[in-house]
Amino acid sequence: MRLDVAPTTRKRVVLVICCLSLFMTWLDNAIVNVALPAIGTSLHASVAGLQWTVDAYLVALGSLLLAAGAVSDRIGRRRAFLIGLRLFLAASLACSLAPDLGLLIVFRALQAVGGSLLVPSTLGIITNTFLDPKERAKAIGVWSATFGVALASGPILGGLLVDAFGWRAVFLANIPVGAAAYLLARAHVPESRAEHPRRVDGAGQLLTVVTIAAATFGIIEGPSEGWTSPVTLGVFALAAVCLATFVVVEQRQPEPLLDLHFFSRASFSAAFVIATAIFFVFTGFLFVNTLLLQEVRGDSPLGAGLRTLPATAVIAGMALVGGHLVARRGPRLALVGGSACLLAACLGLAATHRDTGYLVFACCYAVLGFGTGLATPAITNTAVSGMPRAQAGVAAAAISVARQLGNLLGVAVLGSVLTTVFHGALPAALAHRSISLGAFSPALSPSTLAATGHAFDEASRVAWLVAAAVAAFSTAVAGLLITPHRRARAD
Repeated sequence: MRLDVAPTTRKRVVLVICCLSLFMTWLDNAIVNVALPAIGTSLHASVAGLQWTVDAYLVALGSLLLAAGAVSDRIGRRRAFLIGLRLFLAASLACSLAPDLGLLIVFRALQAVGGSLLVPSTLGIITNTFLDPKERAKAIGVWSATFGVALASGPILGGLLVDAFGWRAVFLANIPVGAAAYLLARAHVPESRAEHPRRVDGAGQLLTVVTIAAATFGIIEGPSEGWTSPVTLGVFALAAVCLATFVVVEQRQPEPLLDLHFFSRASFSAAFVIATAIFFVFTGFLFVNTLLLQEVRGDSPLGAGLRTLPATAVIAGMALVGGHLVARRGPRLALVGGSACLLAACLGLAATHRDTGYLVFACCYAVLGFGTGLATPAITNTAVSGMPRAQAGVAAAAISVARQLGNLLGVAVLGSVLTTVFHGALPAALAHRSISLGAFSPALSPSTLAATGHAFDEASRVAWLVAAAVAAFSTAVAGLLITPHRRARAD
């Protein structure tokens, strides 16, 4: 039965199925951040280990999104969706049972493989279910808003689960949601395929995975291996060679993984850079702030989630405001204003220390959430503005990759800055201590607590300044490359 003649109720069921799956995919990363200190204590993980717990998911997701879209178009969106759900749920169960950090990281990567199939297949299912342009625009708007809802609920839900049941519960929470989506999809989602599906670019995909993984490894392991060690320099060199090879290979492919000609458009290049920068700042903020609230200030997981709410809750509401602003004034104001808000928030956080009153932090969090929510709807609009309709979907998928690239770089770079500066600021007698393994335990002597607290203040200040520099760059790119009053197609 084709869904173009299906009743409205059935279309809404399909939309609910797609949003449930997308919610689960986005929630997984937001919810895990709150559980990081508990994971570190339970599995004896260093800061680098905690970075990999987040970035293993992001590396795989960001690397595979474009290829997964081609696979979904070729084998069928319903089939890809169901395969992705089964893999995501199996990996979630495996994460909850992981006996050590190494296996947890492997299972997190497998989760992302499943998630990479879910994101493009759900958008394809919605596009082929809602054939009326107005209905489709509303459905995609609801689908897009799921991102903000997942971010807003992730810290609180994660805190509740960790406080009540332990960190393993954050992965088990995926199972009932995913199982419901799977059963509903089998009953209500029809199969659809692209008339002329793109071939999977195996060479481009392999080079993408190696480039991103090698660069991430170098950034995360640099503090422990040494920034000038043969291992660190070697993986950075590997990433550079693979990136250069990727550019050459993609220019010769008839159906490349990423059409590099997109970057000849100033609006697309600006959107790619801004998307990377915005999510670098926001995801890096979640990582550093989790350590600040739980490890340094002593909040419980739930308390940390509630305290982060001014940032995450504002995003969901501002995404709607940002969409209306783009429709009326074009994307430039939203992108410049959003990036500037992130810059102001990071500079404000750089002026704080571990004993600063919460009201100051809350104001910074709210400004950061305001900027992220304001800019997010304008990013995809800018990317697809002026693109032929046939290329708009691929351009939007490329911007999704930029978001994931920003996510993983935010955790990798700011986590490594935090580690490097923290250990450099410790007295020699304490330099062996890890930032996430009880360095702030009340059982320590007052002098040790003071020394570690001072070191964290120094480290977080530098991390916030690095984030501020990225936000400043995003503000400049938006101001210089986005045409004033340019109207773009709705997200």
